[in-house]
Amino acid sequence: MATRPDDVPAVLAEVEAASHRGWWAFGFLSYEAAAGLGPAMPAHDPVEGLPLAWFGLAAAPERVEVQEPAEAVGYQLGEWRYDWSPAEHALAVDTVRRHIAAGETYQCNLTTRVRAQFDGDAVPLYAHLVNGQAASYNAYLDIGPFAIASASPELFFEIRSGRLSMRPMKGTAPRGRSPAEDRRILARLRGSEKERAENIMIVDLIRNDMARLAVPGGVSVTALCSAEQYPTVHQLTSEVTARLRPEVGLTEVFRALFPCGSVTGAPKLRTMEIIRDLEPGPRGVYCGTIGVVAPAGSSVRARFSVAIRTAVADRSAHYVTYGTGGGITWDSDPGAEYAELQAKAAILIGVRRSNSGTRGADHNRASA
Repeated sequence: MATRPDDVPAVLAEVEAASHRGWWAFGFLSYEAAAGLGPAMPAHDPVEGLPLAWFGLAAAPERVEVQEPAEAVGYQLGEWRYDWSPAEHALAVDTVRRHIAAGETYQCNLTTRVRAQFDGDAVPLYAHLVNGQAASYNAYLDIGPFAIASASPELFFEIRSGRLSMRPMKGTAPRGRSPAEDRRILARLRGSEKERAENIMIVDLIRNDMARLAVPGGVSVTALCSAEQYPTVHQLTSEVTARLRPEVGLTEVFRALFPCGSVTGAPKLRTMEIIRDLEPGPRGVYCGTIGVVAPAGSSVRARFSVAIRTAVADRSAHYVTYGTGGGITWDSDPGAEYAELQAKAAILIGVRRSNSGTRGADHNRASA
């Protein structure tokens, strides 16, 4: 593991070396690990006690059956509360729009945290998140002081047979209350110039990032603004692929791509400075990445998610944190943007209802 930015490349190098010795590696990079991957990558100081990079090694993964959440949840959860009120969030949105007007950024991914008191077993918390989100890139990591429960729908990158794939998500709408309402919402989402532009900006950024790793002419956009449906939201998702140069290793991939452009904005470096100045503290694992590296020679060499829809339980402080946010562009309306981050936190409503030992909710709850 790495607790200082300067140690992050060495951890990635050791992961790759272990994979060449036949080991599997699994772990995460916090968002603030970016400071160790490039001298100009701005970020807050890390979350206290949380590694910037952490990986375990194993001889082989074990396949397990899918588990439904248990009725007796085994944890106690307090009220979910947002760090930013709608008014505080609106001020930050206005500041981003001023930066856009000045030509400093085109899109800034602005995020806040939702927190609750937490005690008990984090495994059923993870089960409730996974079953509530129905996502593809789920992960649970217990590193002692912290438990990380992620139900991410977004692929950061996959390396398969010498090809690199990324699937950025940008453009969100809440689910409807009926199939007919869902169809109307999807039609508006697909036709929204703002939501499509938000996605295409990040696709352009990612194409440029991937070009640093690819053979000449090896980058392709294989899907653009495809609509995907989840229990609480609809998302526009694109796919970009590249044929990797043979000498490219894991550390080079992270130096070129991390953090994913979908959780920063564009241009990446200046927008990360704006994020650092506006958001009051570190993101931690949220907006970082979680994944697995397979032994050398495996058809799927590595797969990492963008760590969204991710909760981190701090056992010593007895609370759990969940991040939520969205891309701010010139056309952004503060009220609509706050409603979007609430829609992305709506997965927490099911977690809350699954926990029979909690008190009634107030207006600051994630369903507000």
